[in-house]
Amino acid sequence: MIKAVFFDIDGTLVPFGAKGIPSDTREAIEALRRKDIKVFISTGRHICWVDNLGDTEFDGYVTVNGGMCLLADKRTCIYKYAIDRDDIVRLVDYANRHRDLPFSVVPETGGIFFNVVDDTVRDILALLHVDDVTVEPIERALDHDVVQLMAFFSPDVMQRTRLFDDTLLSCTPTSWSPSFSDVIPTGSNKAVGIDRMLSYFGIDLSQTMAFGDGGNDISMLRHVAVGVAMGNASDDVKRIADFVTADVDRDGISVALRHFGII
Repeated sequence: MIKAVFFDIDGTLVPFGAKGIPSDTREAIEALRRKDIKVFISTGRHICWVDNLGDTEFDGYVTVNGGMCLLADKRTCIYKYAIDRDDIVRLVDYANRHRDLPFSVVPETGGIFFNVVDDTVRDILALLHVDDVTVEPIERALDHDVVQLMAFFSPDVMQRTRLFDDTLLSCTPTSWSPSFSDVIPTGSNKAVGIDRMLSYFGIDLSQTMAFGDGGNDISMLRHVAVGVAMGNASDDVKRIADFVTADVDRDGISVALRHFGII
């Protein structure tokens, strides 16, 4: 019996470029809640950027790819895993040597800022419907517990500039776009965040289901009892999923929930 369902946001609950959850998906989530099934968000976004879910209620939020877990009030944090400070110190030097490479810094408390904003940043933020952009010197990262970085350039550039060989030694990139990566502490991912949430609510992993579409969803889709890839998911996500449903904008979530007899 499924007692908890975890949903990625972008490309899963909300179509890219859209501003909210489609009506059929909202109704499916409400049907889950009526059956006392817990519903959770599991996203790469910080909670301060989770602003496209309307008034749909969730029981908790696994954010920044598992690095922070918050309860339904969006304030009570039950788990946090920050990037090692030595990595942040090295990042400051790296960013000052490669001033054209854009990063965003995600502090625990919010207040996300960028060192550089270019066309790649603007294009990604437009997909996410993020309008409020703050540019600060990269040194401001030293003032915070940083739970995630975002690197707005390709893996080839990361390799050429030895970003993970010489600078972010305790971090791992995870991505849903070839020109953008979330950077998280090694050992942190959505599966880890899910385990923390399940422990808090006393739910067994065998009673879980998750929906996702991007590379940063692979860890959770492999981890839960039933991992569902959206029809619009990348091929590597579909390969590891237990079930591939319809696209996000073709009621993929409700299609899968009905397929498994959950609603």
